[in-house]
Amino acid sequence: MDLTGKLLIAMPGMEDPRFEHSVVVMCAHSPEGAMGLIVNKPVPEPDVGGLFEQIGIPLTAGGRREDAILFGGPVETGRGFVLHSADWFAATMPVGEGLAMTATRDILEEWGAGRGPARAMLMLGYAGWGPGQLEQEILNNGWLIAEPNPELALDAAYATKWSRALGTMGIDPRTLSAAAGHA
Repeated sequence: MDLTGKLLIAMPGMEDPRFEHSVVVMCAHSPEGAMGLIVNKPVPEPDVGGLFEQIGIPLTAGGRREDAILFGGPVETGRGFVLHSADWFAATMPVGEGLAMTATRDILEEWGAGRGPARAMLMLGYAGWGPGQLEQEILNNGWLIAEPNPELALDAAYATKWSRALGTMGIDPRTLSAAAGHA
């Protein structure tokens, strides 16, 4: 099973509070482990303008200064990742249908200049799993797996993204239970 490009949607019984109501875009998945980015948890500060000022990247008028920065996950929270539309190709890693991920400074410089991908979001940190860890969490009813959805992944309506991700699967969040069962 390769989950690259898929969405992981946290179940209500998710035991780790950092992942409660999370929607994760899976960037890589193999027998050696998995890596994803949480796409619905903005951090209170800084915003893009504040971060770019801290790292010395100027922002032009088209540089999307007010964009939120997201908590991408609990691993390497000082490292930045940009999840973006697949229309920008310098040093990117394809992430399934319509999405790519870049973790180099050049995308930030392009962002600051008002160029680069048409749609993008900046995350600090990532979600990582060791060999077999994610598969076990799925078996333990921690995650639902949804098909890739670049529009949902990159939109800025963070507060409703979890329930909307469930809706793409035909699931009403009010019908989910935190208790797991096995037949």
